[in-house]
Amino acid sequence: MINVNAHMHTPYSFSAFSGVEDALDRAKAEGVGVVGINDFYSMDGYEAWRGGCASRGLYPLFGIEFIALDTADQAAGLRVNDPGNPGRTYISGKGLACPVTLSGEPARQLAAVRAEANDQVRRMCAKLNEHLAAVGSAIKLDFGWIERELTCGSIRERHLAKALRLAVVASGKDLAGELGLIFGKPLKSDPSNDAAVENEIRSTLLKAGGAAFIPEDPKAFLPVGTVQSIIEAAGGIPTYPFLADDAKGNFTDFEGDLQKAADTLRKRGFRSVEFITTRNTTAVLESYAGYLEDEGFIVTFGSEHNTPAMEPILLRTRDASGLTDRLKAINYRGACAVAAHQAGLDSRDAGDELIQKTLNK
Repeated sequence: MINVNAHMHTPYSFSAFSGVEDALDRAKAEGVGVVGINDFYSMDGYEAWRGGCASRGLYPLFGIEFIALDTADQAAGLRVNDPGNPGRTYISGKGLACPVTLSGEPARQLAAVRAEANDQVRRMCAKLNEHLAAVGSAIKLDFGWIERELTCGSIRERHLAKALRLAVVASGKDLAGELGLIFGKPLKSDPSNDAAVENEIRSTLLKAGGAAFIPEDPKAFLPVGTVQSIIEAAGGIPTYPFLADDAKGNFTDFEGDLQKAADTLRKRGFRSVEFITTRNTTAVLESYAGYLEDEGFIVTFGSEHNTPAMEPILLRTRDASGLTDRLKAINYRGACAVAAHQAGLDSRDAGDELIQKTLNK
């Protein structure tokens, strides 16, 4: 069975990978033959992804991710696929056109929401500098440097966390001591674990309740229907990312009744869903993915890689080191459907032929 990872972030948003080449080298080494780029608000990495896949004999899928807002669900207090924010809804697009063809009003809407997201981080950086000065730290972050050196255009709060860690290290100060001063409490993470330190910086300073937290402006969230329209205008398939079971076995309000969720998604125009497999147990993933495929949805899986921690690209579940044969087959069939869509074909078998031809060169 051909291994697929249909959802991977790159430095065009934020990623554990140093670049597109790093991501694809690791995919090749781990035996993953079909790989999907899926950055927040960005299609800028598509050409590099396509070229890198071609030189390695990998099959590329082209995706994008948004954070949307359903005001009706928000008013009802309904948690969709963001467990902490009712109404907030993550939406992916699969099988977008490459080269990028998005233009007109949809392109303007995408640029506007991306600019608003970047500006929110800019304001957070200014507030973080105010906090650093207030606690007596000599560290000061340069937003322009962060944008130039750490990003490919899309700026996330994780970039601020990385920049602060790098700035403390560059200053020659003891990392644990300086961060203890900045936090107002001791650093919990191992100072040698870069990913853990950055995650702690983010959770302590940049999330709600933190000294540098700034709430996101409502302008940063497009309505669900608008996001679907942008994805379709870019040639893609609007895709709903399921959270399914969390570490305690809980589900969101929207996802707890699977049949109702499937019916609602269908009514809202979704015919594709995805899962980030490390979030779920094998049993739940087989149950949810199998049911949704039987209901006619395209189903794909991915790993995200949108945190500082480097994890395997070869997919696994929360309680197993790999996917079962059934899950691999579901994922591959979904990838074939997306591949066919990208090529303007209407047959999953045609997608299979395209993938097989590429991998057998």
